[in-house]
Amino acid sequence: MEHRSHDAGELCEAGRRIYVRALREGRLHAEEARAAPCLSDLGLLHPDSQDARSLRPTPPAVALPRLLGAIDTRITAQRRREARLADVFAPLMDLDRRWTSSSGDSAGATVIHGRLRINAAIDHVASKAQVEALAIQPGGSRSVDDLMRALPRTHGILSRGGRLRTLYQHTTRHSPPALAHYRDLDGDVEVRTLNELPDRLLVFDRRVAFLPVNKVRDTAVEIRQQAVVDYLVTVFDLLWRLAVPMWPTPAPQPASNGITPRQRAIAALLTDGLTDTEIAARLGMNVRTARVHIAKLSTFLNSSSRAQLGYLIGRSGILDQPA
Repeated sequence: MEHRSHDAGELCEAGRRIYVRALREGRLHAEEARAAPCLSDLGLLHPDSQDARSLRPTPPAVALPRLLGAIDTRITAQRRREARLADVFAPLMDLDRRWTSSSGDSAGATVIHGRLRINAAIDHVASKAQVEALAIQPGGSRSVDDLMRALPRTHGILSRGGRLRTLYQHTTRHSPPALAHYRDLDGDVEVRTLNELPDRLLVFDRRVAFLPVNKVRDTAVEIRQQAVVDYLVTVFDLLWRLAVPMWPTPAPQPASNGITPRQRAIAALLTDGLTDTEIAARLGMNVRTARVHIAKLSTFLNSSSRAQLGYLIGRSGILDQPA
């Protein structure tokens, strides 16, 4: 059997089939394993102490945590390397602006192209922040990679006595990585949530702000014009007062007459004629979750169609209840 090439650390299809057979039969001949070197690379087979010609399978319950731990170790090492690179290049940021847009600095704003350059610019400003960092992070739960990337700059601000205020969407309230991230922080940290948020915003010491320029977030603008920064801070403060505390003391979101706040937000968007995909994007959740809530609304209101559901929502008074 010809063994197809595979990515390092991944189980190929031939290897999967052989591993399944080894689990079912309890062992296999060593010659058979040669068809899939990935089995040895991943430690899924080990020598049979009773038969030198045979191999025994490593139990999945043992193999999986070990493999995941190895991946986590590689990710941590990569994040440390990124942090070291940022430290090296941060002092050079003010010396070389050739990577900015052709228009350069204009009225206190600098356009930055490329995610590595954006992160380096943010790290540079964050490394000097002494008082406060404000953040709006839309889109629901953040990935573990994103949270780990932000950790050094967050620790730096808190270690200098600064405070951190972050706004998420309500879906983040159910994110174990986000909750674990904030449990690991020591200092003046508060997090609040809203159903919907504008695009991402970072503000340091109420003097420098960062905004994305496009949806893919590979271009950003660094703003130092104080009037503009003051306006962005005012917008943040308004949203902050409307938001529901999540950390360190989460405020409960009780259901009213059987309808949760999240379902009420979905109901409002349904009456506006948005599709399932549009609703999910607006509220920072995946489409499947949005559809589950829509189905629950339909059951609660005894609706038999999408059109009827919008009508029944309007009649029910759901949208008249406080958010």
